[in-house]
Amino acid sequence: MDLDKYIRDVPDFPKPGIIFKDITPLLNNADAFKAAADLFAEQHRHDADKIDRIVGIESRGFIFAATLSHALGKPLVLARKPGKLPHDSIKEEYELEYGTNTLEMHKDAIKPGENVVVIDDLLATGGTMAATCALVEKLGGKIFCIGALIELEFLK
Repeated sequence: MDLDKYIRDVPDFPKPGIIFKDITPLLNNADAFKAAADLFAEQHRHDADKIDRIVGIESRGFIFAATLSHALGKPLVLARKPGKLPHDSIKEEYELEYGTNTLEMHKDAIKPGENVVVIDDLLATGGTMAATCALVEKLGGKIFCIGALIELEFLK
């Protein structure tokens, strides 16, 4: 299935000059959503015995990380925006293509030596993904692999 046709470009959101990749049409189509979830699962199913945890990046990364967590039977960890986690957490600041932000993760979310898959909906400049990987590594986890539904290849 061609998932691209279910991803809408929204010009000038959230700032002028940005083209936002809106995945709500994909989520609103049961077949497209299932195809996206199945794609993540198939890419990781053969390594399931080597994976300890799945990390989802706020907020749209939660969706695909949750489906992968369910498909592989692995725990789900959330990388959240500041002030959203109720327990002791660590933080990492990063740059976006249109500003800066911070992500946090619970200090007890990952155990040292665990293999972690980090999932987001979109890979742009890599700042969000790099910050999440840094959080995993601060907790002693090892990045097994990363994944995203969309990659903005022109940003390299």
